[in-house]
Amino acid sequence: MKILLIGEYSRLHNSLKEGLQQLGHEVTLVATGDYFKKFPADILLQPNYQHGWGHRWKVLVYRCFGIDLRSRDLSKQLKKHAASLKGYDVVQLINECPMGMQPADFLPWVSFLKKHNRSLFLLSCGTDHHSVAYAFQKKFRYSILTPFFEGKVAKKTFAPALKYLSEAYTKHHHSVLKLVDGVIASDLDYHIPWKGHPQYLGMVPNPVNTDKLPFDPPSEKNPIVIFHGINRGNYYKKGNDLFEAALDQLRKKQLPIEIITVEDLPYAEYIKKYQKAHILLDQVYAYDQGYNALEAMAQGKVVFTGAEKEWLTYYNLSENTVAINALPDVDALVGALLELLENPDRLEQIGAAARSFIEKEHHYVHVAERYCSLWQQALDN
Repeated sequence: MKILLIGEYSRLHNSLKEGLQQLGHEVTLVATGDYFKKFPADILLQPNYQHGWGHRWKVLVYRCFGIDLRSRDLSKQLKKHAASLKGYDVVQLINECPMGMQPADFLPWVSFLKKHNRSLFLLSCGTDHHSVAYAFQKKFRYSILTPFFEGKVAKKTFAPALKYLSEAYTKHHHSVLKLVDGVIASDLDYHIPWKGHPQYLGMVPNPVNTDKLPFDPPSEKNPIVIFHGINRGNYYKKGNDLFEAALDQLRKKQLPIEIITVEDLPYAEYIKKYQKAHILLDQVYAYDQGYNALEAMAQGKVVFTGAEKEWLTYYNLSENTVAINALPDVDALVGALLELLENPDRLEQIGAAARSFIEKEHHYVHVAERYCSLWQQALDN
C-alpha cells in the first residue's frame, strides 16, 4: 500500500512508518518535528512566529483580528506540497488539528485529503475533543485535567487542552468525523473514551522500534540513578510537580541515589541523557503508558507511569511487575520509590519484564501489521 501519515507526536508515526516499510509499504510522513523535539519527516514544515518579534506580532494580530499567522503560514507551506499529498491508499491524521494548525485552516486540508486519496483515518493519541470532553465530565478517576479541577493552575495554563471544548474545535471535531473512515486509539487513555462510538475501529498499541532501542539496563547500582524529564508546557498535566515533591523528600533522606532532571530537550538528546538511569519518572495522570515510557521500558528502565487496573486487566498483568503505577499522591510516590531503593534486585526483574512486554505488545512491525488489518477492514466495508 501507499500510505501518508500526517503529524507527529513523540515519534509514534516515525516508528509506525519504519514498521510499515519493513512490511514493504511505501510511506510518506508530513510533520513539523513537534517543535523542540525535532523529529524527522519526509515533508518537514517549519512553524514560524515562535520567538522574538515574530511571536509578538503573531499575538497582536490574533488579539486584534483572530488570525493565527503561524497556522496560516503552515497551511501555505502545505500548499506547496499539495501534489505530493494525492494518490494514497491510506491517509492517517495524528490529530484532528495536527501540526499546530487552527480548525479553520486545517479543515479544508481534511476535505482535500479525503477527495484525493482512497481512505482517511483519524488517530486518537493525545488531547482532542473526544478525550478532553470525557475527562472534563470527570468520567475518569483522575485525568490530565485533575490539576485544573483541584485549582492548582489557572484556566489559561490548561488552554492547550481546554481549547478542544470551544465551539470552533467542537464543530471541527464533528466535521472531521464526517470525513474520516474510522478512528483508532493508541492506548487505554483514548480507547476508554472512544469505546462504543460507531466510528471507532479499536485500539492499536503504540509502535516501538526495538531494533533502535537495545535492552541495556545499568549493571552498577551504587548509586541508583533516578531520571526526571520535564516538558515545561505539560508540567502540571503530566504531574511533574508531584514527582518533584517526591524527589525533594528523597533528597532529605540522604540516600545513595543520583537524581537527574532535564527540561525541554530534543528527542535524540533526551534519549542519551537517561541512558544510565535505573528509574525513569514519566507521568502521573494516565491509565496507560505514553511513548517516552514505552521507549524507556524497552531499554530495561523501571518506569513510573500510567499502569492502572484497566491496563493490568487488558494485558493480563500483575501490579508493578512491568511498570510502576504512578499515583497522583506524593506519599505514594515516595513509598514506591523507597520500596525499589530498598530492594534493588527488583530493578532487574521489572526491567527485564518491561522489555519482554514491549517486544510482545508494542513491536513496531507487529503493530504495523495491526494497523494494516484495521485499515483494510475499513476499506473492504
